[in-house]
Amino acid sequence: KINIMKFAATVLALAFSSAAAFSHAGFGVRNSASLQMAGLLSDQTGQSSLDPAVIDRYNSLAYPSDKILAEYVWVDAVGNTRSKTRTLPAAKGKAVDSLPRWNFDGSSTDQAPGDDSEVILYPQRIFRDPFRPRSDGVDNILVMCDCYTPAGQPIETNNRAKAMKAFEGKEDEEIWFGCEQEFTLFNLDTKTPLGWPEGGMPIRPQGPYYCSVGPENNFGRAITDSLYRACLYAGIEISGVNGEVMPGQQEYQIGPCVGIDAGDQVTMSRYILQRVCEDFQVYCTLHPKPITEGDWNGAGMHTNVSTKDMREEGGLEVIKKAIYKLGANHDEHIAIYGEGNELRLTGKFETASINDFSFGVANRGASVRIGRDTESEGKGYFEDRRPSSNCDPYLVTGKIMETIMGPDAPEIAPLDRLEA
Repeated sequence: KINIMKFAATVLALAFSSAAAFSHAGFGVRNSASLQMAGLLSDQTGQSSLDPAVIDRYNSLAYPSDKILAEYVWVDAVGNTRSKTRTLPAAKGKAVDSLPRWNFDGSSTDQAPGDDSEVILYPQRIFRDPFRPRSDGVDNILVMCDCYTPAGQPIETNNRAKAMKAFEGKEDEEIWFGCEQEFTLFNLDTKTPLGWPEGGMPIRPQGPYYCSVGPENNFGRAITDSLYRACLYAGIEISGVNGEVMPGQQEYQIGPCVGIDAGDQVTMSRYILQRVCEDFQVYCTLHPKPITEGDWNGAGMHTNVSTKDMREEGGLEVIKKAIYKLGANHDEHIAIYGEGNELRLTGKFETASINDFSFGVANRGASVRIGRDTESEGKGYFEDRRPSSNCDPYLVTGKIMETIMGPDAPEIAPLDRLEA
């Protein structure tokens, strides 16, 4: 009898505890009986959706005023971001040159052999940490790093160092980049995009989802808005967001950023995106064509480019000459514009064929687009529409800089819109 009473008391306590958690989270569960009826009581642990009251208990603890947490972020062998945290004196977080170098086990990220596994992290850029805010006037920080051998040589996957070579000595060009990062959100099964029926496809084709509103059209707005605020808090130049053409697909824009800073900001924004999705327990992919069956758009990172000369009177001619150079080096650009891009650049769904280079005014079926405003004003920028959503932003921006600063190329006729 005593054991039965203890069991009943334990079950009741668990029910009330779970009910409180769900009520706190806004689910509106009214009592423990309804929880049990819904089968929500579980013996699973370690899930992300913990009781917010428990999490808040630790988040409310004050940080020592003389210390900060520094999250060192780097790019691994396949282009994903990794990170780890260290405690530093608060004074060191004020300038990137004050931050110490650090190291990690490169054999665990495929960036070094096991018998010589130490990879050195060089801090390059500081951002505020939106995941560990504090109210004492001191900021915890995110640190964008690149990777070197103990001897001080960039490792093979350090594409930031490769891109720097294209920008060095060309500061007077004042090159601006604006990067349109598309991404696709999935349930944790990694097979079902948000808003899609499990094992099936939406009954409505593309059309109503782009820049949409309404629960039947927009899937993932809360995630994108959370990313938006987190990036603004961090100090990233995020300039906008929107729902994209395929349901479950979203986009944000980074820039304008000058030179190598575009790569730093896009890379850190991708880290923040993954951290936000971690909190929401949603899978995010940057694959350029996550759904290959049916008539669905892929995902890219359209890259807008403008040098100082392009923004001044007569800039349109400078833009055209840059485009001719891009056309002459088309294959070299395609080779580093992202893995799986051949699935996306088919000549359909607002893309040009991967095999052919073209440009046009207001033509989203061209490789490179000149905007109507740029054409009418005779100056401005151009948009390279070829980079995929999973491209390396350091390689893309560096290669564009290298090409447009190179020798002149033969003129190319613009693509007539009727041919797109």
